[in-house]
This record gives sequence, structure tokens and C-alpha cells, in this order.
Amino acid sequence: MLFSSRNASARAVETGSEDAALVSAARSGDRDAFGQLYDRYAPMVHGLLLARAPRGEVDDLVQDVFLLALRRLDTLREDARFGPWLAAIARNRANDFHRRAPDLTELPEDLAAEDLREAEALAILTAIRTLPDAYRETLVLRLVEGMTGPEIAARTGLTPASVRVNLHRGLKQLREKLGRNDTHE
Repeated sequence: MLFSSRNASARAVETGSEDAALVSAARSGDRDAFGQLYDRYAPMVHGLLLARAPRGEVDDLVQDVFLLALRRLDTLREDARFGPWLAAIARNRANDFHRRAPDLTELPEDLAAEDLREAEALAILTAIRTLPDAYRETLVLRLVEGMTGPEIAARTGLTPASVRVNLHRGLKQLREKLGRNDTHE
């Protein structure tokens, strides 16, 4: 088992109450509180955007998401639900980007030898982006951002069981897409 659901639930409640206090302080103009929310949630936002947008655009989109969240903080109904609310803003911002962005160009066939690792990572990310949204997001948060299952659950508002299922099924589909059937790779 990846993590205990009882411990994950306790951490989610603790994270929610910490978030609520930070959101309340940020609404009152405390920029340090919003900075702490940024530090806590930037990896999640980065991962969600990386699952949906071109890698070269992700850093700018992360900033856009947090600026938008800061401006709209007064629309958040439940302070403890900051993570899921922010995740929705990130998903919407990625969708907006694709509506406005020009078509992307393909990778050149003649990549240099030193770029092979980067090319392989890009190929894996491209394969992840073909998966269903739930699997894509949880895989990027786990594999790229290094978040644990309980962290993903607490930050996104998913249940720990959903995160486990999404990771398991997503990894299985990713292995199939990459032609890797060995579960130890």
C-alpha cells in the first residue's frame, strides 16, 4: 500500500485548516501568506499545466494562474478548498492557452546525442499527455513534480483511493503506450 488513508485524511484536514488560515490572511492583504500558498501549491500547478501545455509555456502559465488566483481570492467560497479551486484555475488557464495558441511544430528527427535524454523525457511526457485527464495529472504530479500520493490528494481535493487508482491505471496505460510491459522499468 502506498499510504495509509487514515493518515492521509488527517493530513488533508490539517492542510485544509492551514490553507484556510493562509487564505484568510491573504484576503486581508498579507502578501507573505499568499507567498506561502504559492510555495505550497506551485509544484501542483506546474504539474497540472505541464500535463496540458507546452513545456516552454508552463512557467509563464504558472505565474498567470497565481496572479489570477490572487485577483479572484474573494470568490473562493471555502478557504480550506484552496487547492482544488486553484487546480480548476490551472486547468482552465491551460484550456485558454490552447484556444489562443498557434499550432505546435514537431520535433526534428536529427536530435544531437546529448539531447537524447531530453528527447526521451519529452517522448514520455508526450505519451502522458495522450492519457485521460485524471491519469495524466496524477502521473505528472507524481513523476515530474515528485509529489507523494497523500500530497496529491490533499492538494487536488481527490480522495487518496482515487489517487492510488489513477496512478496505477495511468502507469499501466503509459507502459502500454511506450511498449514497456515490464512493471519494473
